[in-house]
Amino acid sequence: MKNTTRTITLGGIAAAALVLVAPMAASAHISATADTTAAGSYAVVTFALPHGCDGSATTAIAIDIPDSIDTVKPTANYGWQVTTVADGERIGQVVYTAKEPLPDAVRDTFALQVVIPEDAEGTTLAFPVTQTCEVGETLWNEATVEGDEEPEHPAPAFVVTAAEDGDGHGHGAAEGAGDHDEIAEAASGSSDTVALVLGLAGLALGAAALIVAVVALRRPTRTDA
Repeated sequence: MKNTTRTITLGGIAAAALVLVAPMAASAHISATADTTAAGSYAVVTFALPHGCDGSATTAIAIDIPDSIDTVKPTANYGWQVTTVADGERIGQVVYTAKEPLPDAVRDTFALQVVIPEDAEGTTLAFPVTQTCEVGETLWNEATVEGDEEPEHPAPAFVVTAAEDGDGHGHGAAEGAGDHDEIAEAASGSSDTVALVLGLAGLALGAAALIVAVVALRRPTRTDA
């Protein structure tokens, strides 16, 4: 019976550990979160940078813009110098260069306002990112294929949804284009809140499993007279 209890307890600890590790693993990649994914709309896409390159501080982030996107407006980010690289008459890349290297243990976000193509419904918009660090660099440029295992360095991306009725090519959003910094901050805050809730839930389950383990191991073994 004692061995059975220990087996169940260890199983509970392992399950709790998986719950805790899952959100951490998901946040280990550079992600892209759009405040709207509707075709033909103005969208603020927020890129979350969770860590450096194998412990090395980040010095620059270069975001490649999909060929189908013609309009891009970078959001200023305190502590970073922003520049753009032309691709013909459009912006093909946005580069954020750190005024001071961003430590591996500190995260940051970067926001771009883009116009999603009207004919892009159902397609995936990928934004490959080159992360340059004091030592080395990481290329976040691998395609994620549905049904396949997630690649080690996936390119940040999102799927375009159907145009919203009365969207008018995003003119409603365009009226608030001057507030895109606030929109980006809200999107980032929402992402942070979800990650925090998942993390706290994992910690709670892990703590509960640990308490059960301690109680089970301290329980005296019953012996027959």
